[in-house]
Amino acid sequence: MSLRINDVAPDFTADTTEGKISFHDWIGDGWAILFSHPKNFTPVCTTELGYMAGLEKQFAARNCKIIGLSVDPVESHEGWVGDIEETQGNKVTYPMIGDPNLEVSKLYNMLPASEEGTSEGRTAMTNATVRSVFMIGPDKKIKMMMTYPMSTGRNFDEVMRVLESCQMTAEHQVATPVNWKSGEDVIIVPAVSNEEAAKKYPEGWRELKPYLRYVPDPTK
Repeated sequence: MSLRINDVAPDFTADTTEGKISFHDWIGDGWAILFSHPKNFTPVCTTELGYMAGLEKQFAARNCKIIGLSVDPVESHEGWVGDIEETQGNKVTYPMIGDPNLEVSKLYNMLPASEEGTSEGRTAMTNATVRSVFMIGPDKKIKMMMTYPMSTGRNFDEVMRVLESCQMTAEHQVATPVNWKSGEDVIIVPAVSNEEAAKKYPEGWRELKPYLRYVPDPTK
Protein backbone atom coordinates (compact mmCIF):
# COMPACT_ATOMS: atom_id res chain seq x y z
CA MET A 1 0.00 0.00 0.00
CA SER A 2 1.10 3.58 -0.52
CA LEU A 3 1.87 5.72 2.51
CA ARG A 4 1.34 9.44 2.96
CA ILE A 5 2.02 12.01 5.62
CA ASN A 6 -0.58 11.72 8.42
CA ASP A 7 -1.23 8.05 7.67
CA VAL A 8 -0.87 5.78 10.69
CA ALA A 9 2.57 4.17 10.51
CA PRO A 10 2.02 0.44 9.95
CA ASP A 11 2.61 -1.61 13.08
CA PHE A 12 4.70 -4.76 12.94
CA THR A 13 6.56 -7.28 15.06
CA ALA A 14 10.18 -7.95 14.17
CA ASP A 15 13.49 -9.25 15.45
CA THR A 16 16.08 -6.59 16.26
CA THR A 17 19.55 -6.43 17.75
CA GLU A 18 17.78 -5.78 21.07
CA GLY A 19 15.29 -8.63 20.76
CA LYS A 20 11.80 -8.89 19.33
CA ILE A 21 9.75 -5.70 19.34
CA SER A 22 6.21 -4.62 18.54
CA PHE A 23 6.82 -1.33 16.76
CA HIS A 24 4.00 0.81 18.17
CA ASP A 25 4.69 -0.45 21.68
CA TRP A 26 8.38 0.27 21.20
CA ILE A 27 7.63 3.86 20.15
CA GLY A 28 5.58 4.43 23.29
CA ASP A 29 4.32 7.98 23.83
CA GLY A 30 7.21 9.77 22.13
CA TRP A 31 8.56 10.34 18.63
CA ALA A 32 10.51 7.88 16.49
CA ILE A 33 12.78 7.82 13.45
CA LEU A 34 12.81 4.65 11.34
CA PHE A 35 15.55 4.66 8.69
CA SER A 36 16.22 1.78 6.31
CA HIS A 37 19.12 0.28 4.40
CA PRO A 38 19.26 -1.98 1.33
CA LYS A 39 22.11 -4.21 2.50
CA ASN A 40 24.60 -4.71 5.33
CA PHE A 41 28.28 -3.86 4.86
CA THR A 42 27.59 -1.15 2.29
CA PRO A 43 29.79 1.97 2.40
CA VAL A 44 27.31 4.85 2.43
CA CYS A 45 25.02 3.15 4.94
CA THR A 46 27.98 2.47 7.22
CA THR A 47 28.63 6.21 7.47
CA GLU A 48 24.94 6.93 8.05
CA LEU A 49 24.50 4.43 10.86
CA GLY A 50 27.63 5.75 12.55
CA TYR A 51 26.50 9.35 12.28
CA MET A 52 23.11 8.51 13.74
CA ALA A 53 24.84 6.74 16.62
CA GLY A 54 26.56 10.05 17.35
CA LEU A 55 23.22 11.86 17.30
CA GLU A 56 21.30 9.36 19.43
CA LYS A 57 21.58 11.36 22.66
CA GLN A 58 20.41 14.52 20.91
CA PHE A 59 17.36 12.71 19.55
CA ALA A 60 16.68 11.23 23.00
CA ALA A 61 16.81 14.73 24.52
CA ARG A 62 13.96 15.58 22.13
CA ASN A 63 11.91 12.56 23.24
CA CYS A 64 12.68 10.74 19.99
CA LYS A 65 13.89 7.16 19.58
CA ILE A 66 15.81 6.00 16.53
CA ILE A 67 15.77 2.56 14.94
CA GLY A 68 17.52 1.23 11.86
CA LEU A 69 16.40 -1.45 9.42
CA SER A 70 18.33 -3.57 6.95
CA VAL A 71 16.96 -6.40 4.86
CA ASP A 72 19.65 -8.76 6.16
CA PRO A 73 19.19 -10.99 9.26
CA VAL A 74 19.92 -9.69 12.75
CA GLU A 75 22.89 -12.06 13.03
CA SER A 76 24.54 -10.22 10.16
CA HIS A 77 23.89 -6.86 11.82
CA GLU A 78 26.11 -7.83 14.75
CA GLY A 79 29.21 -8.00 12.58
CA TRP A 80 28.34 -4.78 10.78
CA VAL A 81 28.00 -2.92 14.09
CA GLY A 82 31.65 -3.67 14.81
CA ASP A 83 32.73 -2.24 11.47
CA ILE A 84 30.62 0.87 12.05
CA GLU A 85 32.24 1.59 15.39
CA GLU A 86 35.73 0.92 14.02
CA THR A 87 35.39 3.18 10.99
CA GLN A 88 33.01 5.88 12.25
CA GLY A 89 34.05 6.17 15.89
CA ASN A 90 30.52 5.81 17.27
CA LYS A 91 29.01 2.70 18.82
CA VAL A 92 25.53 1.76 17.60
CA THR A 93 23.40 1.34 20.72
CA TYR A 94 20.00 1.80 19.12
CA PRO A 95 18.15 -1.26 17.77
CA MET A 96 18.52 -2.48 14.19
CA ILE A 97 15.67 -4.43 12.63
CA GLY A 98 16.39 -7.57 10.64
CA ASP A 99 14.05 -7.88 7.65
CA PRO A 100 15.21 -11.04 5.82
CA ASN A 101 11.69 -11.85 4.63
CA LEU A 102 11.26 -8.27 3.35
CA GLU A 103 8.05 -7.95 5.33
CA VAL A 104 8.67 -4.49 6.83
CA SER A 105 10.15 -3.21 3.57
CA LYS A 106 6.95 -4.20 1.77
CA LEU A 107 4.71 -2.95 4.58
CA TYR A 108 6.31 0.49 4.28
CA ASN A 109 6.07 0.45 0.48
CA MET A 110 9.85 0.43 0.03
CA LEU A 111 9.55 -2.76 -2.03
CA PRO A 112 6.56 -3.92 -4.10
CA ALA A 113 4.13 -6.12 -2.22
CA SER A 114 4.48 -8.61 -5.08
CA GLU A 115 8.26 -8.96 -4.58
CA GLU A 116 9.11 -12.61 -4.03
CA GLY A 117 11.80 -14.36 -2.03
CA THR A 118 13.93 -13.30 0.91
CA SER A 119 17.03 -11.19 1.40
CA GLU A 120 19.15 -14.22 0.49
CA GLY A 121 20.91 -13.62 -2.82
CA ARG A 122 19.60 -10.08 -3.20
CA THR A 123 22.03 -7.23 -3.77
CA ALA A 124 21.97 -3.61 -2.66
CA MET A 125 20.88 -2.68 -6.20
CA THR A 126 17.83 -4.96 -6.08
CA ASN A 127 16.92 -3.32 -2.75
CA ALA A 128 17.83 0.22 -3.82
CA THR A 129 14.47 1.66 -2.76
CA VAL A 130 14.99 0.54 0.85
CA ARG A 131 16.62 3.91 1.57
CA SER A 132 13.82 5.76 3.33
CA VAL A 133 13.42 7.75 6.54
CA PHE A 134 10.09 7.89 8.37
CA MET A 135 9.42 10.32 11.22
CA ILE A 136 6.55 9.14 13.42
CA GLY A 137 4.76 11.17 16.06
CA PRO A 138 3.33 10.16 19.44
CA ASP A 139 -0.02 9.60 17.70
CA LYS A 140 1.75 6.92 15.58
CA LYS A 141 1.16 8.95 12.42
CA ILE A 142 3.83 9.61 9.80
CA LYS A 143 5.03 13.21 10.01
CA MET A 144 7.80 13.11 7.39
CA MET A 145 9.14 10.75 4.73
CA MET A 146 12.18 10.96 2.50
CA THR A 147 14.03 8.56 0.20
CA TYR A 148 17.61 8.99 -1.04
CA PRO A 149 19.55 7.21 -3.79
CA MET A 150 22.20 4.73 -2.67
CA SER A 151 25.03 6.93 -3.92
CA THR A 152 24.07 9.91 -1.73
CA GLY A 153 24.44 9.86 2.04
CA ARG A 154 21.39 11.13 3.84
CA ASN A 155 21.45 14.43 5.76
CA PHE A 156 20.48 13.50 9.30
CA ASP A 157 21.06 17.04 10.52
CA GLU A 158 18.09 17.85 8.29
CA VAL A 159 16.08 15.09 9.97
CA MET A 160 16.87 16.70 13.33
CA ARG A 161 15.80 20.09 11.97
CA VAL A 162 12.49 18.66 10.76
CA LEU A 163 11.91 16.99 14.12
CA GLU A 164 12.41 20.31 15.93
CA SER A 165 10.03 22.01 13.50
CA CYS A 166 7.36 19.30 13.79
CA GLN A 167 7.51 19.30 17.57
CA MET A 168 7.20 23.07 17.78
CA THR A 169 4.45 23.40 15.18
CA ALA A 170 2.48 20.61 16.86
CA GLU A 171 2.37 22.69 20.03
CA HIS A 172 2.10 26.22 18.63
CA GLN A 173 0.07 27.59 15.73
CA VAL A 174 3.10 28.44 13.64
CA ALA A 175 5.01 27.14 10.63
CA THR A 176 8.73 27.32 9.86
CA PRO A 177 10.05 29.12 6.75
CA VAL A 178 12.61 27.92 4.26
CA ASN A 179 15.92 26.79 5.77
CA TRP A 180 14.64 27.57 9.28
CA LYS A 181 16.85 26.64 12.21
CA SER A 182 15.88 26.41 15.88
CA GLY A 183 15.77 29.88 17.42
CA GLU A 184 14.97 31.73 14.20
CA ASP A 185 11.71 33.56 13.48
CA VAL A 186 8.66 31.50 12.55
CA ILE A 187 5.45 32.21 10.65
CA ILE A 188 1.98 32.60 12.15
CA VAL A 189 -0.28 30.20 10.26
CA PRO A 190 -3.07 31.78 8.17
CA ALA A 191 -5.73 30.04 10.29
CA VAL A 192 -4.84 32.41 13.14
CA SER A 193 -6.58 35.76 12.68
CA ASN A 194 -4.92 39.05 13.57
CA GLU A 195 -7.23 39.29 16.58
CA GLU A 196 -6.15 35.87 17.82
CA ALA A 197 -2.53 36.65 17.02
CA ALA A 198 -2.68 39.83 19.09
CA LYS A 199 -3.64 37.77 22.12
CA LYS A 200 -0.93 35.19 21.54
CA TYR A 201 1.74 37.70 20.57
CA PRO A 202 1.03 40.97 22.40
CA GLU A 203 4.41 42.35 21.35
CA GLY A 204 3.28 42.17 17.73
CA TRP A 205 4.72 40.62 14.61
CA ARG A 206 6.54 41.51 11.41
CA GLU A 207 4.11 41.48 8.49
CA LEU A 208 5.33 41.23 4.89
CA LYS A 209 1.90 40.28 3.54
CA PRO A 210 -1.38 39.63 5.35
CA TYR A 211 -0.63 35.91 4.98
CA LEU A 212 3.08 36.20 5.86
CA ARG A 213 3.56 37.24 9.49
CA TYR A 214 6.78 36.54 11.39
CA VAL A 215 7.22 36.19 15.14
CA PRO A 216 10.14 34.97 17.28
CA ASP A 217 10.50 31.25 17.92
CA PRO A 218 7.94 30.68 20.72
CA THR A 219 10.08 27.97 22.32
CA LYS A 220 12.96 30.32 23.05
